[in-house]
Amino acid sequence: MTATAPDPSLYGRPTMFYDGGCPICRREVAFYRRLDRAGQVRWHDITADAEPLAAQGIGLRDAQARLHALDREGRLQVGAAAFVAVWRELPYWRWLAWAAAVPGVMAVMDALYRPYARWRFRRRCARGACDL
Repeated sequence: MTATAPDPSLYGRPTMFYDGGCPICRREVAFYRRLDRAGQVRWHDITADAEPLAAQGIGLRDAQARLHALDREGRLQVGAAAFVAVWRELPYWRWLAWAAAVPGVMAVMDALYRPYARWRFRRRCARGACDL
């Protein structure tokens, strides 16, 4: 499926699309939001409104299975790259985003994130919470 161009109003600051139905995700986003005092990131709960990702050709189940974000330029980032797009804007986390730019680091981060994301998604779906 071909993704359409993101809404131009989303350019300029990243948007993290998170699974608000997941307790782990909610806690992590709450932590990040407390750090984001300057409002540098848009926080979008996909369980409340999946339309922005649907416009990108991403279904709700896929969005729940792995983290998605739009970076400052409106490009879709998935997995570890989505975290990095958000970390660039957060105090105390910028250094980790900078470190992720070292060749090979992003691949390692994504290799660690993928099994965790699968585990989290299976755990969430085991409770029947994926059929929204």
